[in-house]
Amino acid sequence: MLQIIIQGRGGQGAQTAGNLLAMAFFAEGREVQSFASYGGARRGTPVSSFIRVDERPIRVRCDIERADAILCFDASLLEGRLLATARPDTLIVVNSSRSPEQFAETLPGYRIIPVDGVSISRRHGLGRIVNSALLGALARVIEAPKLEELTRTLVAEAPKLHDENIAACEEGYRRAEAQLQMVAA
Repeated sequence: MLQIIIQGRGGQGAQTAGNLLAMAFFAEGREVQSFASYGGARRGTPVSSFIRVDERPIRVRCDIERADAILCFDASLLEGRLLATARPDTLIVVNSSRSPEQFAETLPGYRIIPVDGVSISRRHGLGRIVNSALLGALARVIEAPKLEELTRTLVAEAPKLHDENIAACEEGYRRAEAQLQMVAA
């Protein structure tokens, strides 16, 4: 079973990202469980989205205690409780312009892949809405769902700016791919 935590702040789109990711996995024929947790239920407070994906029905009904992947919309949230869910092999994609080396210095022992979702989104006319860019990066890092299915889901669910969302998703995917190739080299 694949277990993913998406962490952000109210208003950043973490819950929307979780819903989009769950829909893309479901469209691929996978079993999916998706739920969210809100801090103070207001803008700026921490918000978590949890997704489980499997080939079989998912019967477990608790929070995710050990994540296979974490998608973090705000690097300031990479601490304490969230990092406690990470194992040494957990893949962490974070919205940040910092380099992988900078994260390795401040958070040694974690597999962190920073992607500057804000610059990608702005370049494609989406302003500060980073969902598409970060979902593309996460899809590449965990090798699922397929990029084609993720972009189909974005088009089906995004109310407007379809081309811009697809371009941001594809660029996020490519940025994560480049980082993974640097690590492998």
